[in-house]
Amino acid sequence: MKKWINWVIPLVVVLVLVSYGFTPKEVKVPESLKVTEPMVVDYPKREEVNLDLFMIAPPFLGTSFIGFREALAFKESQGNYFTTNTLGYLGKYQFGIGTLQLMGVYNATRFLNNPKLQEEAFQTNIARNKWILRRDIARFEGKYVAGVEVTESGILAAAHLAGPGNVKKYLRSYGAIDFEDTYGTSMSHYMRKFSGYDVSHVSPVRNPKVPKI
Repeated sequence: MKKWINWVIPLVVVLVLVSYGFTPKEVKVPESLKVTEPMVVDYPKREEVNLDLFMIAPPFLGTSFIGFREALAFKESQGNYFTTNTLGYLGKYQFGIGTLQLMGVYNATRFLNNPKLQEEAFQTNIARNKWILRRDIARFEGKYVAGVEVTESGILAAAHLAGPGNVKKYLRSYGAIDFEDTYGTSMSHYMRKFSGYDVSHVSPVRNPKVPKI
């Protein structure tokens, strides 16, 4: 009898411990960590691209200039360097050929296949738009137009969407003249969506050209 008890008790203990190890427990994921939208990551798809030239940015970039640049790129093309939309806009930042020509880029095929050239074009265009809109930035930043707080980054994002001339009309009409592209995206939406990023280090430049690469 004693031997039987000595054998059974350890077995019962083992079974109890094992059962606890396999008991399902409810795990609550914090709201801030839940993925509520699909996340798309695009990588260069051309063999001739030198990946060493490009930094793969972390997913959370805050309100830095890189955060502004990548958020705008994701909205434009989901960050795809090699895409062309139905209206013929090109690359990661969806440039029109007319805008590219203003900055000295004339070969659309070369542009589409050169990520470094696209990044230079974006930087050049931001500097150009900042020069054209410098007085409007000084006049309207911090004010509310059509219920949207005006920030420098919001102005520059709207200029990327619609051109600096249309941004001037929007601001100076206090939102009465808004621009909406073919896909239904408005300047006021861009003003709100891209508000509050730090683009202060970008210097305004009159008639800048993309460096030759």
